[in-house]
Amino acid sequence: MSGTLRGKVCVAGVAETTYYKRGEAPDAEFKLALEAIVKACENAGISAKEIDGFSSFSNDRSDASRLSAALGIHDMRLANMQWGGGGGGGSGAIANAAAAIATGQAECVVVFRALAQGQFGRFGQGPQRNTISGEFAHTIPYGLMSPAQMFAMKVNRFMYENNVKQDALRAISLASYHHAQNNPRAVMHGRPLDEKKYENSRWIVEPFHLYDCCQENDGAAAMIFVSADRAKEFDHPPCYLLSAVAGSHHRAGAPVHNAPDYATSAFKTLVPRLYDMAKVKAGDIDVLQSYENFTGGVLMSIVEHEFCLPSECNEFFTLENLTNPNGKLPLNTSGGNLAECYMHGLGLNIEAVRQIWRESSNQVDNAEVSMVISGPMVTPVSASIFGSEATL
Repeated sequence: MSGTLRGKVCVAGVAETTYYKRGEAPDAEFKLALEAIVKACENAGISAKEIDGFSSFSNDRSDASRLSAALGIHDMRLANMQWGGGGGGGSGAIANAAAAIATGQAECVVVFRALAQGQFGRFGQGPQRNTISGEFAHTIPYGLMSPAQMFAMKVNRFMYENNVKQDALRAISLASYHHAQNNPRAVMHGRPLDEKKYENSRWIVEPFHLYDCCQENDGAAAMIFVSADRAKEFDHPPCYLLSAVAGSHHRAGAPVHNAPDYATSAFKTLVPRLYDMAKVKAGDIDVLQSYENFTGGVLMSIVEHEFCLPSECNEFFTLENLTNPNGKLPLNTSGGNLAECYMHGLGLNIEAVRQIWRESSNQVDNAEVSMVISGPMVTPVSASIFGSEATL
């Protein structure tokens, strides 16, 4: 395809801070962002002063000019933000960084996300205010307030229309917690989950039990991207970006839950572009990181990325299929948003890279193609695919 990003950039370094439960980070959000960026540069073996571009998402508050000044950068050439979409912007921020490098607008771009909910307030809670206007005026007075409630409506519709059982959601949750037990960075490391514990956990809003819902964490994560020409300068095996796309379908942002295509994770129009750019199909993906705001979104996203048909969900979504080393599709091998950390999903992109680098705590044998689904059920959403040198 024309204008492709395939093979144009590589990942030089990745890092994250310690991950904390929401409100428990000892440092300010800006300092956490700096820490993650500096650590990513150390992971790449470069000076932070080599960075000349910043790309983030979800209205990140760590201003690029302030970061540039704090890091001692002499020439900042890119300051970019993927609008809206919450975690749907993770791979979109990578697409923006890659486009800047591929077109010569910047040479070394850091994609980052930082959160300190103790400093700025809790993400996963309904609005705390006396008056409501705009879109929320149609929902909040009637009790539809939190993200869990809003997304549960879409998932319930999908599950009803396709006769999907609760067991499918449970398998997604168990897979994330299973992988977290091998990942010492994971907040839920040492806190395993089994079927009984899942089933006995309280309902948040049907069909979501407690363990169907992502964590709320403080911390920061960062990834360094450079031109593919430099791929062999670093200690890691080359990891190339094969594809990164963002967007949404017709009237995805229609207000008050009246979008024409309602029971969707919002990836249907992106998927052809994603696979066309990467020159792969679903069957070529060795390992998948799929953003879990809630397990229902994972289920719908995997269907829309063509890993299984809606009618096949009950058979496809089993713990055996989703776990390393023998699963058909190893899923969220770091523990994901459910069990590693909720850093608006950027940790999933880092884990995708670590799979190509052969550095994952749940390493998939011979992983050559690693994919990330960023979102879902928001607008815009995004997705990315990474590959080893053998894929070019």
